[in-house]
Order: sequence, then structure tokens, then C-alpha cells
Amino acid sequence: MRPPNTRPAAGAGTATADDTEFKGLLDRLSEKATADYYNPFTTFDWPPAIPGDGLWMSPELLSVHGTELMDELSHAQIQALSRWESVNFYSLNVHGIRELLIEVTRRIHTPGFELPSEFFHHFIGEENDHMWFFATFCLKYAAKIYPDKSIRLPDAPQDPDIENFLVFARILVFEQIVDHYNVHLAADDRLHPTIRQINRLHHQDESRHIAFGRRLVQLLWQRLLDSGLDEAARHELRSYLGRYLTMSMESFYSPAVYRDAGLPNGFALRGQLLAHPARHAAHAKVLHKTTDFLNRIGVFDGRH
Repeated sequence: MRPPNTRPAAGAGTATADDTEFKGLLDRLSEKATADYYNPFTTFDWPPAIPGDGLWMSPELLSVHGTELMDELSHAQIQALSRWESVNFYSLNVHGIRELLIEVTRRIHTPGFELPSEFFHHFIGEENDHMWFFATFCLKYAAKIYPDKSIRLPDAPQDPDIENFLVFARILVFEQIVDHYNVHLAADDRLHPTIRQINRLHHQDESRHIAFGRRLVQLLWQRLLDSGLDEAARHELRSYLGRYLTMSMESFYSPAVYRDAGLPNGFALRGQLLAHPARHAAHAKVLHKTTDFLNRIGVFDGRH
């Protein structure tokens, strides 16, 4: 079985059932993207300010939730932390979207990606819009975007098929983590309407991107298996993605955020929180759709 949109190029050989099924999905997603299209530059009615004496992030999503520190913070401190963790969340989106745009743009209309390239145009346009409204929120209401502090992962294997799989697996991980937050924030009536609108619109688009990403990752993984991926290589891929999951969650714990929120000893606080069992449970909740999917298709082995 040959996953579509990977070598050999379109027109070589006979189309498979997977090609037909994938094309049907892509057509449906493209039609939905067209039907749901909105112009972000006219959709948002940005208020002059968002009150600082309210919540900007649901308390249940804060990096201190479930720990003793949450109980020790005053209401004003929780509000301040929610403001800056909100800005950090949107900053992470800006940096993550920049990376995925680079990777997808590198592959659009190239050999092996003929079939999804039409949908890639929707994907790239929507992600560019997302980066704009996340950046606008940060700059308009916090006067900054937190810098990208992510630790560089070891270089991925240079095999093109493995590289393609890991690129789209990382994109899927990123999108599913963000979507977990979007769904919660969009439904939280304690938050300002602008915050809820940003998250609602992002979830609307990401639901299509995730449906596409899950199918593409599954097909790229199957191609690796069909090519004779050995157990050592499978272990290396599992380890790589496991580290990426860990790093993704750790990016929500920012000493700069704690400093801006007025909490002392940000680096020590970060280490304390990352070691807390309640935070491990919170990470598992955020990641469960991703880990369940990767276990189901056989990338992970049930231990993640």
C-alpha cells in the first residue's frame, strides 16, 4: 500500500483506494474551508483595551492549577498570571505557526505532495491569518510577543520519508495541544468576548487541519512500515516524538511569565511545577488525543 502524495509522483502507477479516500477527504475539507472563510482583518472589532482586573486564561489551564501554589495565590495574582500566560499561549502560537508555514510551504507543489497541494493553499492562508490575529492580540494588549525559548531537538534522520513523517507529526501534535486550549477558552464565559472569539475561530479552522493531519500522518507512517522500517528506527522515532511532546508541554512554564505576573524565583518555580504530580496529570489530559492516536496507528507502543 502506498500512502498518497508521497513518492512516486502522481501519474506513476495506478491510483490506490487510499488515494481515492484521501482525495475525498481533501475535497470535503477544501469545500468546508471555502464555506467557512472569513476575513480576519474585518472580522475582529478590537477593543481599545482588555480589562486587567479580569481573567484572560481559564484558571483550570494555568500552569499552577492543581498545585499548592494555586491555593496560595491571591485573586489579583491569579488574574495577573492568567494575563501573562494568555500572552505566552498566543506567543507560542505565533512561533509554532511560523515553523509549520515554513515546512508546508517547502512541500507545496513538489513531487510526492501533488494531491494535498490544493488543500495546502487553504492551510497556508488560514495559518497566516491565525498568526496575524495572535500577534495582534499580544502586541495590542501586552505590547510584546514572548521570544521563542524552545530547546532545539536533535536533528531528525535525513531520510526524506522519515523527515516528512516527523514534520507532519510535529504539526499535528502542536495543533492538537493548541486545540485543547482553544475549546476550553472559547466556552469560558468568564473571559472577555475578544478572547473567546479568537479561540472559537481558531478551533473552527483547526478542526479541519487536524482531520487532514491525522490522515496524512497515518498514511506517511504506513509508508514507512511498508518500506521495511526496522525496530531500531521505530524506537528512534518514538523517542524523538516523545521528547517533542515533553518539550511542547514544558513551553507553557515560562520564568518570564512568572516575572511579569509578579511571582518571585521564576526558574525555581518552573522546576517545582514541572515536577508536580498534578501537572503530570494535566499534561496527560492535554495530550491524550495525540497519544491515543499515535498508539492506535502503532507509532507509540502503549507506554506513552
